[in-house]
This record gives sequence, structure tokens and C-alpha cells, in this order.
Amino acid sequence: MTENTQTPSSPNSELPTAYAPAEVEGELYERWVERGYFTADAASEKPAYTIVIPPPNVTGSLHLGHAFQHTLMDALTRRKRMQGFESLWLPGMDHAGIATQNKVEQQLAEEGKSRHDLGREEFVERVWQWKEEYGGKILGQMRRLGDGVDWSRERFTMDEGLSRAVQTIFKKLYDDELIYRAERIINWCPRCLTAISDIEVEYQEDAGELVSIKYGEGEDSLVVATTRAETMLGDTAVAVHPDDERYKHLVGKRIKLPLTDRTIPVVADTHVDPEFGTGAVKVTPAHDPNDFAIGQRHDLPSMTIMDEHGVITVHGPFLGLDRFEARSAVVGALRAQGRIVAEKRPYMHSVGHCSRCKTTVEPRLSMQWWVNVKPLAQAAGDAVRDGRVAIHPADMSKRYFDWVDNMNDWCISRQLWWGHRIPIWYGPEGEIVCVGPDEQPPTGEGWHQDTDVLDTWFSSGLWPFSTLGWPEKTPDLAKFYSTDVLLTGHDIIFFWVARMMMFGLYAMDGEVPFKTIALTGLVRDERGKKMSKSFGNVVDPLDWMDKYGSDAVRFTLAKGANPGTDVPIGEDWVQASRNFANKIWNATRFALMNGATIEGELPPAEQLSATDRWILSRLNKTVAQVDAYYEDFQFAKLSEALYHFAWDEVFDWYVELSKTTFFAGGEGAKASGRVLGEVLDVLMRLLHPVVPFVTETLWTTLTGRESIVVAEWPKDSGFRDEAAEAEIENLQAVVTEVRRFRAEQGLQPGQKVPARLDLSGTPLAAHEAAIRQLLRLQPEGEGFSATATLPVAGATVALDLSGTIDVAAERKRLTKDLGAAEKEKAQAEAKLGNEAFLAKAPDNVVDKIKGRLAKAEADIARIQAQLDALPAA
Repeated sequence: MTENTQTPSSPNSELPTAYAPAEVEGELYERWVERGYFTADAASEKPAYTIVIPPPNVTGSLHLGHAFQHTLMDALTRRKRMQGFESLWLPGMDHAGIATQNKVEQQLAEEGKSRHDLGREEFVERVWQWKEEYGGKILGQMRRLGDGVDWSRERFTMDEGLSRAVQTIFKKLYDDELIYRAERIINWCPRCLTAISDIEVEYQEDAGELVSIKYGEGEDSLVVATTRAETMLGDTAVAVHPDDERYKHLVGKRIKLPLTDRTIPVVADTHVDPEFGTGAVKVTPAHDPNDFAIGQRHDLPSMTIMDEHGVITVHGPFLGLDRFEARSAVVGALRAQGRIVAEKRPYMHSVGHCSRCKTTVEPRLSMQWWVNVKPLAQAAGDAVRDGRVAIHPADMSKRYFDWVDNMNDWCISRQLWWGHRIPIWYGPEGEIVCVGPDEQPPTGEGWHQDTDVLDTWFSSGLWPFSTLGWPEKTPDLAKFYSTDVLLTGHDIIFFWVARMMMFGLYAMDGEVPFKTIALTGLVRDERGKKMSKSFGNVVDPLDWMDKYGSDAVRFTLAKGANPGTDVPIGEDWVQASRNFANKIWNATRFALMNGATIEGELPPAEQLSATDRWILSRLNKTVAQVDAYYEDFQFAKLSEALYHFAWDEVFDWYVELSKTTFFAGGEGAKASGRVLGEVLDVLMRLLHPVVPFVTETLWTTLTGRESIVVAEWPKDSGFRDEAAEAEIENLQAVVTEVRRFRAEQGLQPGQKVPARLDLSGTPLAAHEAAIRQLLRLQPEGEGFSATATLPVAGATVALDLSGTIDVAAERKRLTKDLGAAEKEKAQAEAKLGNEAFLAKAPDNVVDKIKGRLAKAEADIARIQAQLDALPAA
């Protein structure tokens, strides 16, 4: 096992009788921070290991999704720190443009004001004041969870350094003609009054209406269907497929647009599906992205018919109506003219909603700033294809490629005041100047800066390198970039991951922003249902931390963390994890009271008992197993492995088996005390990244050393003892079988039973005292008469249950078990005797059936022996 290099003080064998998380967690965390354990050194010669935290919104508070991902990131960085890496986990927050501006506007509304009453400069100052007073609540909650982040490097997407990075990359992209301004259809939120990107639109099935409308007259007429009847006021054409014989006579003609004094052309376009609906499509270029594309191909005019609030601006009877009011009014007017051919209500269809405020999004023609993503997305895809960046789990790569290979240009301008203002100045003669961070903006009459700000995801896309000092060539950037792992939910692979890849490769001359993308699932309730306020199943992790401790919450989340899959969680599971922490506490307390120590060298293997050699062998295998799982981001499996090793093997078996040795005293007790100390030392270090608080308390008590945070990560020493493992497995089989038999007979666990143990010729003879203690078996006395005999693992246990066993019931139970075993044997023999099956079945399937046959035969022999041992009825 790995030797610790910290200077020990005298170990303390005193532990309180019960573990109280609330009494230790806060104090321990502040001690870790004060001692600088989480502060990384850019001048260190140690290899770097870097994770940048996905920056939570400044408006946010800790939810279970944060707690889940933070637990996993903390586990990774704590382990790497213990392995000797210069481990940096960098924290920070996102300025959350729309969400934060909405918060402050709500605050102003309560005062009877709007942002326009303050003006831009004063409003932005008010947002900064709000941020200082209310923002960043989550940072304190991260401390509560135990996040081992480097607080000295905390960043904010609007701080001076990151703002400089934003202006630098905007200028670079603009100069490289990768940023441009154009009038296009964008997603517009009439509530937030800003453009939003495609991936900020959430689609859901809404109950709307499908209305079929007759355009034109007589033979020069056709029918179109729409779910947004109000947009017909902005129609500038009807499109049909060029091969559709029904409408060939109309192509090139103009038809009357109902409710208006306009005529519009009928155009032929291959975008139209002649099999869908009537095969004729109304074209509103200013209010639909597909229609806009048709309009571009046919040089159609674009008519904007509503303002930024979604209010109709076309002169006539609908002027001033909200878009939804106008929808009903337009349908009513068409119905009055006999233009409605068909109406369907409700009509379920997919409708886009703003992800922030849930308002129905309105496609709208607007002048905006865009990023030409094609070359950037190509580079982002290539970095994964050529292996420079690995996506884990690998099957998530397809979702990544589906996005980056088909990405549309990115609308980056937002009609907000809070955020990074676009560094573009417009001159009186139509001049456009992009200003870099070290350049002076143009001055003079008529010059003004663009009023829009950049999409929040623009600045967070720079996060892996801007937080390390870019565009300056800082020691942090040289040491800690590229980062090692981006651990985040699969739901933001489009929002954030792809954009960091694009910007990182572009800004850092092809150097990837992270080597591995580890994607997690989403946290759900215990029934697998999405957590939502509307469902009433949202859980505040702080409530669980108050009740059960942070370690219990962390361990529960880690146990559910299978790569890329969602994580169900319920309070019962957190309580079980609290019980695990208590079990660790109580078992360590017992061990310390009985001489467990790390002092001195481990005795040579030949001087150790089989029980000691077994647990050391299992310990080394567990170290190797946990390491393999960490490298594969299998947090659920490594947590389960540690749970079962600790609870089942160390506490339930090794500690119990060692009690007879401890009670006997002497050299054997000393050796077992040293082995138990070794096992607990290594186990605490293995558990520490996931459950840091309880392990810190127990480990420092056991070892007398400074802190487990800076202890050395255990290494597999290579020690294996398969013979000892087989020996203890046989012992466990005996104990388990007798316990099962006792339970089936209704015997109380503590009830003592006379027994004769025949262990001759087996290694189990050395364990008779331990077996008797574990099974509450008394020595056979005068008048001993075996009423049941249990042959198992080469040993025979004869029990005298006179007066305590129902022989008839036991015979009935065993006969039923024998029948089941014989049926299993017959089924296995039938398959193995089927030549056609054997010719087709894979070798591993055949081997499994052979294993089932062998087990069935062993069960038959065991059960028959038990039946034979029963006294006559």
C-alpha cells in the first residue's frame, strides 16, 4: 500500500459515539480553504490537472443538478490532487443577461419604474448593485457541499479580464470576416424583447387551430392551411411545387389576397411538398424562416406586420391588436367573407417557447449580428473525429456531430442593456468600425455605439481560456490550458460545449479547450420523473444536507452517476447513504478502541492469518477496480464497489472475524490491529473524493496526520492471495448457509444452538472459533442429537434443534427446493443435449448453461444431504 508522507502526530483513538455532520462540515471546509489546499500553483513542477466549473447563473441557487455535477467534478479533482497533480478546479459565475436583467426590471416595477426611466448607464449600475447584494448565493452553497475549488481564481463573465477577452475575440472574428451583420429571420421573444438563439427555444405540443383559407377567385383560386392566420396579412406570395399539375396554370399569375387590397404571385418552389395538405403554401417572408428562404429565392418583398411586442402594425381593422387577438379576428373576418374552407380545433402542433419566460416565440425579420459558424464548426467536429477530444460515453458523439455538422449561423446580438455591449461604432456617413480592447472608439458628431449586447453564451464560450488570462500569455494559461475534463450535462452539449470547442480552437491556434468531454444525465425524482415546480417534486439539496449531511447527498448522487444516463434520486436513498456514513463511523470507532493502528510496518504475509491476507488481497483488488472506474468516469460503479467493500467485506466480515482475535490478545491481535489500520487508512483515502467530511475526521483521528485532502492516493501494491480469498469465501458460504437455515426455522439471530462442526481436512478448521461466534453455536454437550445436518463448502455443520424445529415443514421446504433444482438440471441437460442449439449458440452462452448445470447438481447433492439428515417424522 502507498505510504503517507505527512508527518504524523499522536493518533487519537477517541471518537464521539455518533457522527454529527452539522458539527464538523463547516469548520472542516473553512480549514481546508484557509490552509490553501485548493489553491493551485502555476509555478509548480507537478503535472497539471484542470477543470473549469460550468459557470452557474449569478441569479441561481444550488439545485440537485448542480450538486450532482459538482460532486463528480470535486471527486475528480480531489483524487488527482492526491495523486500528485497540480489540481485546479476553477470556479465562477455567468452574468446571465436575460435572467439578471429581468430580475432588476421586476425590482424596478415594484417601485413603479422601468429601465427607461433610469437610462442605460444608471440601469447597468443598478444591475451591478443587485449582483453584489443578491447575486452569487450559489457560491456559499458550493462551500456547503464541499466543493474543493480555487476561490483565489474565482471569475465572473463580466469582470474586467473576461470583458477584455470578449472584445478581443469579437474583433478577431470581425477582422477575419467571421462576424457579420444581416437582416434575417430570428427567434423573437415578445416578453423579453430580444432575439434568442435556436437552442434557447423550447418546443412543446400546444393545442392550436388549423384553418384552411381560400385565396383568389373561381378557377384562379387555391386553398392554403395555416396555424397562424394573422400572418396572412404579411403574405407576399403563394408557393406550389413546380411539378404539381393542379397548379401549373396558376404559376406566374397573381391572385387576390383576402382582407387586403393586394394581389400576390403564385411561385413554383421545390421546397413545397405536394403531398402535404393542399400542396399550396402561403409565403410570409418576414415571419417564417422557410418562407424567408422562399422569398430570397424568388425576390419577394418582406412585410413586417407586427412590432416587438407582437402587436399588429398593418393599417386596417386589426391595427393595435395583440397577435393572438388578431388571430381570432382575422379568422372571424375570413369566415364572414366565406373564405374559410375548413377549421380544426384543437390542433396539436409543435410550438416554440422562450426557454427563459415560456412566452411563445415569434419568428421575425430583424437586423442582427451573426457568427459565420461553418469553419469554426468544422474544426470543432474534426477535433473529436481525429481523437484530440474524447466524448464520454462514446455513443454521445453522434449527438455532437449531428449538431456541429448541421449548425446554422449563430445570432449573437441581444436587445438588452445588461451584458457585453457590441464593440461596433456607426458613423454619420454609414461607417462601421469595430473597436478592439486597446483601441479608442471614434469620436465626433454622429458617431454612436451599437445598442445591443452579446448573447450570454458568447462570453461563456470563452470560459476555458479567458478564465486563465487570455488574451494575455499568463502563467496560468501556460500551465493549465488545455483543461483536462469538461464534465457537464448532455442537455447543454449544444448551448455551451460546441461553442467552447469552436472558440477554443479558434483563439488558441488549434489547441483544444479540453481533452475529454464527460457527459452526465439529468437528476430526476425516484420515479424517474423530471423535477419541476409544476409537478411539486423539486428538492432543495440544502434541506437534505441539513437533515443527513453533505456526504450523504454526495454519495447518493455519485451512486447514481452512470455516464450519460439520467439519475433518479429519492430521500430514502439519501437516508441510506447517511446510514453508510454512520456505519463507517461506528466501525472505525470500534477499530480504534481495539488497537487498529498504522504505526510500524505491516507484518510479512507469512506471519498473517488467512483472514488478514484475504482482506489485504481484496483491498488491493478494490484499489485497482476503483482506479479503473475513475478513468472511465464510472462514478456509480466505483461508489458501489467502495460501498460493498466497506460494508460487506470490511465491516460485516473482516471486523466480525477479527473480534475473536482481538479478544484473544497477543501477537495475532497486534498483527490484525495493524492490518485493520492499513485497511481503514486506504479505505478512507479511496472514499475521500466522494465523501470528504467524514473521511477527513476519521482518517486524521486514525493517523494523526494533517489532512486527508493532501494525503497520497492509494496504489495497488500487487499483493494477491487467491488461496486466502478462496478460504474466506468458503467460510462465508458456511456462515451464510447456516444463517439462512436458522432464519427459515424462525430462530432468533442471538439464539444459541448446540452444534457439531466437522471441519477436518479443510482450511476452515482454523476458523472454528470465529464460525461459532458468528453463528451463535454452542459446543455439543451431553445428549447432543443432530436434528439437521448442513453440508457446505467441504464442511458439515450438525445442529441440535430439538424442540425448536418443525421437521415436517423443513422436509416440505427442502423437497420443494429439490424439485426446483432437478427442474433446472433437466432444462440445462436438454439444451446441452441439443446438437442444433450447440451448433448455433456462442461459446459464452454454452459456458453459462454448463455453469447452471454444475450449480444445479451441487444444489441437488446439498439438499438431498439435508433431507437425509432430518430425523424421521
